Amino acid sequence: MHIGIDASRLAVTARTGTERYSYDLIAALARLDRVRRYTLYCNGLPPILPLLGPNMALRSIPCPRLWTHARLSLEMRWHPPDVLFVPAHVLPLVHPPRSVVTIHDLGYLAFPAAHTAARRLELRLTTRWSARAAWRVIAISQATCRDLIRHCGVVPEKISVVYHGVTSQFQPVTCGSTIRTILTRYGIRAPYFLYVGTIQPRKNLLRLIEAFAQCCRDWLGYTQCPQLVIAGKPGWLTSEIERRVAELDLTTLVRFPGYVADADLPALLSAALAFVFPSLYEGFGMPVLEAMACGTPVLTSTTSSLPEVAGDAALLVDPLNTAALAAALARLVTDAALRDELRRRGLARAAAFRWERCAAETLRVLMEAE
Repeated sequence: MHIGIDASRLAVTARTGTERYSYDLIAALARLDRVRRYTLYCNGLPPILPLLGPNMALRSIPCPRLWTHARLSLEMRWHPPDVLFVPAHVLPLVHPPRSVVTIHDLGYLAFPAAHTAARRLELRLTTRWSARAAWRVIAISQATCRDLIRHCGVVPEKISVVYHGVTSQFQPVTCGSTIRTILTRYGIRAPYFLYVGTIQPRKNLLRLIEAFAQCCRDWLGYTQCPQLVIAGKPGWLTSEIERRVAELDLTTLVRFPGYVADADLPALLSAALAFVFPSLYEGFGMPVLEAMACGTPVLTSTTSSLPEVAGDAALLVDPLNTAALAAALARLVTDAALRDELRRRGLARAAAFRWERCAAETLRVLMEAE
């Protein structure tokens, strides 16, 4: 069996969401399957590759524009594999009859203002078309599966829910010197709450900042309040989020260290008082599991896929209720027993999510094309 994979997202070095999914899943498939033949299609040679088996060949087919629909389509017409797997949303216009696509979320419906009208139309058309044209669809959560059925008209029998994994690098870091080095690198002092992700309104950061201010003012006092560290790439309306910090006179307590390298994340997570992720909408919410795997207590939302992923191992709060969010932050500071319980449950919860399992379930879907 010849399996083709759209590996174009391996070219991204500062990986987030779909890039990390593609990288870690391909790496796990390489460890799992040394029998079937794989071709990884890339738009140029990726600077960093996972360890690939001898049965995996890299096919560099550079194209400056319209790579998926133009260059990858031509490749599918000339040299089609038995099955094509696209790990992130968009099938090429020309594709084998047996094509599988992973749909991560329908965020453009939840937050239409985050995109121009033209981009919303593009996302709606490409997502709907890919979901309907694919032989099978992989959804990364039951929440995404429900959205595909409701908004794209995909029949349930066509969808397989396959959860993400957590890489082995995410585990508790106990070395004090390592932690001190990382905190110094990003200008962070302990204790601190930590958020990691793209800085944009969908992540509910304005409300988090306002809840943090309320927590400092009404529950703990400014001198007793931990820092709030908001780490990640700038996104849509980042400047508005940073401006709100200045308006609330929190510039000494709220830090924006920017994108954190993957190698530094475990130490930064391990040293945090708690990981706070009050997002309004997530297709999966991988940072929640990564924090749990590092033994960090987690506070997250009652919306979308987040309760499904967190289970009973996180403190769940209505993300639209600023007062409840402030009270939860204060509780995490003052209740050591709660932190210990969340830490214990989180480690157990994260252990159930492994890339080997994700790869095996994904391969099972691909093998159904035989």
